[in-house]
Amino acid sequence: MSEELKNSPIADFDWEAFEKGDTNNNQSREDLEKTYDESLGSFKNKEVTEGTVISINKREVVVNIGAKSDGIIPFNEFRYNPDLKVGDTVEVFVESQEDKKGQLILSHRKARMAKSWDRVNEALEKDEVIKGYIKCRTKGGMIVDVFGIEAFLPGSQIDVKPIRDYDVFVGKNMEFKVVKINQEFKNVVVSHKALIEAEIEQQRKEIINTLEKGQVLEGTVKNITTYGVFIDLGGVDGLIHITDLSWGRVNNPADIVEPDQKLNVVILDFDNDKKRIALGLKQLQPHPWDKLDANLAVGDKVTGKVVVMYDYGAFVEVAPGVEGLIHVSEMSWSQHLRSAQDFMKVGDVVDAQILALDREERKMSLGVKQLKDDPWEAIETKYPVGSKHNAKVRNFTNFGVFVELEEGVDGLIHISDLSWTKKVKHPGEFTQLGADIDVVVLEIDKENRRLSLGHKQLEQNPWDVFETVFTVGSIHEGVITDLLDKGAVINLQPHGVEGFATPKHLVKEDGTSAQQDEKLQFKVIEFNKDAKRIILSHSRIFEDEQKQEARKTAKKATKPAAEEAVAATPVEKTTLGDISSLAALKEKLEKGE
Repeated sequence: MSEELKNSPIADFDWEAFEKGDTNNNQSREDLEKTYDESLGSFKNKEVTEGTVISINKREVVVNIGAKSDGIIPFNEFRYNPDLKVGDTVEVFVESQEDKKGQLILSHRKARMAKSWDRVNEALEKDEVIKGYIKCRTKGGMIVDVFGIEAFLPGSQIDVKPIRDYDVFVGKNMEFKVVKINQEFKNVVVSHKALIEAEIEQQRKEIINTLEKGQVLEGTVKNITTYGVFIDLGGVDGLIHITDLSWGRVNNPADIVEPDQKLNVVILDFDNDKKRIALGLKQLQPHPWDKLDANLAVGDKVTGKVVVMYDYGAFVEVAPGVEGLIHVSEMSWSQHLRSAQDFMKVGDVVDAQILALDREERKMSLGVKQLKDDPWEAIETKYPVGSKHNAKVRNFTNFGVFVELEEGVDGLIHISDLSWTKKVKHPGEFTQLGADIDVVVLEIDKENRRLSLGHKQLEQNPWDVFETVFTVGSIHEGVITDLLDKGAVINLQPHGVEGFATPKHLVKEDGTSAQQDEKLQFKVIEFNKDAKRIILSHSRIFEDEQKQEARKTAKKATKPAAEEAVAATPVEKTTLGDISSLAALKEKLEKGE
């Protein structure tokens, strides 16, 4: 407006009435007040009304509700609606028509709250799509502002696929559906996943209807488990079992694929409803057996890595995806029943010989011991009869001890060949498992791969000496080491040989019986070298002494009586005539008469 127009007088202004103080310009004051009130619109404090957005900036939104002044509302009350623009009609709550500064006080949030529950219930009933603002994270999900109400968005309802990072959604405006309302506690649960499930379901039906066995599809790794990988085929999930991930052995599916990875898979099978879909990844690659060297044959040497261990054997990967089994019996020439873990472990690189090869069945048997010389081929040379060796105790039986001279060479020491002098009831009394023991070869059974061994034969037979020491009637000191019902075992010190005495031969001179660990004198009453048996008696010592004493006493008693009888017998005296007659007789005899 120009300065000239600003200063020009109003043409129809009544200056006379103005001087008199009448400025109503032919209108009554009451009419003017009525007209003014009507121009302000019909609204009251603490009520909800509608207004028009007349301006927007980053901090506030100005709304005109037809009052003397416009109302100002903080912009954050409209953050749920990023599409808000000038000219939009919005609901506002009239806090006060004027504050101390004469400013109209409005609230959009309270207006929304006043009608929020009606809208929320209506949205649930009509399955309506609503907008909301994600305020923050909470335990198990997110807090969403819808219509000014704080609603709960469970983590499982954010998307159809698992969400690993919730924080990326904070501060975003998204569309939701109300899925649950608790009227009593004023709780609202919303879902974003529900919006896309209908679309996914439609896609799923389209995909399922076109599925065929052998079909190759592109999918995305959705979830990795210990037993396989779930693949999203675009709304339909399928499972690649761990055995269908690779032609090689897979210990952990995560070694083959990673989350969100896109890959091609082939449909292997599905149920009638096509709800369970089996997928394959390795089937898209040529089978490793088809690429195996055509010249490879039985008897060839191969090198591979142990991939799996069992008690009965080890699987060795000789080429990517091609495995052979080394049975535990083919790991060593030994005939001991042992575990394969005693020979090798997972990760070992081993050399082996092909024992069997079936390309149609895709099976291969391997052996390790075949790469070593069979020790039994030259057994007579290395372990001739009479040779002495050191062996390792491997097992006990009631009749002897099994020992190992070297890997694959076993032998038996019979219980009777353990000791010359000690009567061994069980081999465990003489030695222990894992112990070293010296042996001498007694006999070779090459056909059955067994050696007969002896331990006592390493020493001279002491019974040849015992025969001269323990003569019948000789007396020796001994200790009762074992007291039995049938008698007692006596250790004859210091020779270390054992003898036996029956109960009646254990009676002492005072009438009591000998006890365990008692040291006494014993007389040998029987010696059998072949049976290696010495029979002893303690009682016989004092019994024989008593008999000898009795004989002496009897002999002394009979001598005086004999002398008296001789004295009582008449004695005829020899005369000179008798002597003359004897002389004449002698002479005749000399002359031959």
